[in-house]
Amino acid sequence: MSIVITERAATEVKKILVDQKYEEGTFLRVGVTGGGCSGFSYALGFDKEYDQQADSKTDQHGVTVVVDKKSALYLEGTSVDFYEGVEKRGFTFDNPNAVKSCGCGSSFQA
Repeated sequence: MSIVITERAATEVKKILVDQKYEEGTFLRVGVTGGGCSGFSYALGFDKEYDQQADSKTDQHGVTVVVDKKSALYLEGTSVDFYEGVEKRGFTFDNPNAVKSCGCGSSFQA
């Protein structure tokens, strides 16, 4: 699996699944979309549709994580964490493949 979800990020994902009353079997989908100020944007969402041919699936800290194989090429070795501080709160990405990132960290160039 190309993505690693930290325990802190997994705890937040589980909290969101419960608070938003998602159905059992809903998983975290991590991906990449075109756009953003640096070329690609990170995508996080919840999904129930899994394609064995196009997706990779793992269980990390009690959270099922799915990444489509095209996004996996750009996300190999990426760590997803959750940051909560006075100035900001949210999921962060540490992507060793990013050669350039925007100031807010939500888009990158590979």
